[in-house]
Amino acid sequence: MNVTEFRSLLALHPDARIVFVLPDGGMIPRHAHVTEVGRVDRRFLDCGGTLRQTSFCCLQTWVADDTQHRLTAGKLASILERAAQPLDLGDLSVEIEYEDGFISQFPVEAGGVDEGALVFKLGLKHTDCLAKELCLPPGKDDGACCEGSGCC
Repeated sequence: MNVTEFRSLLALHPDARIVFVLPDGGMIPRHAHVTEVGRVDRRFLDCGGTLRQTSFCCLQTWVADDTQHRLTAGKLASILERAAQPLDLGDLSVEIEYEDGFISQFPVEAGGVDEGALVFKLGLKHTDCLAKELCLPPGKDDGACCEGSGCC
């Protein structure tokens, strides 16, 4: 889901509470705070030597002892409104950062209303080889990309 779609859902349901559903079906605690809105720009060289860049909007959540706290869609919309221009968020994809033993980032895959709450389903991120045509022998995609090619 991109920033425009995310903000649109928030604006349509300003009084709704926010629920983030993790990929395993668990939830980020409902009293979590969104403590940062960030634009993450990543420049990297893939294993085939190609310079690449990715960017996304990251919403950092933080769970405190303030269990009475509840983030509404309207409050989150106003936070994103303040961040949109200075961070040039445009239509970047949205990811939720959450710590539960370790820090993870989850892409927002979908959002909708369920029993008065605005529910955002979070997905998983995966690693990948972006230069398979250089690393893998033709017709071979079994992960043995480093066997003799030298690109890894």
